[in-house]
Amino acid sequence: MKDEFKRFGLEKIGLTTVLLEIIGALGLLVGLKFNFFLIISSLGLALLMFAGLIVRINLKDSVWISLPAFLLMVLNAFIFWTSIIIQK
Repeated sequence: MKDEFKRFGLEKIGLTTVLLEIIGALGLLVGLKFNFFLIISSLGLALLMFAGLIVRINLKDSVWISLPAFLLMVLNAFIFWTSIIIQK
């Protein structure tokens, strides 16, 4: 992962990204009990994956390499949308 962040030119925010991913994953777990955390965590992870996808596109990575970021973005956006509907 360190080599990938160096290739992206983002080695200074690598640790921050990892921490945000871990916090988001824990938030999704807590969100199974408390919907508010599910909403915030899924939105945060969707935005994080969107940023990752933009970086991949700017680096002209192949669709195959960019696919995990896209799928995780869509999955978290779906969780976000569903958790908002459940709240109403």
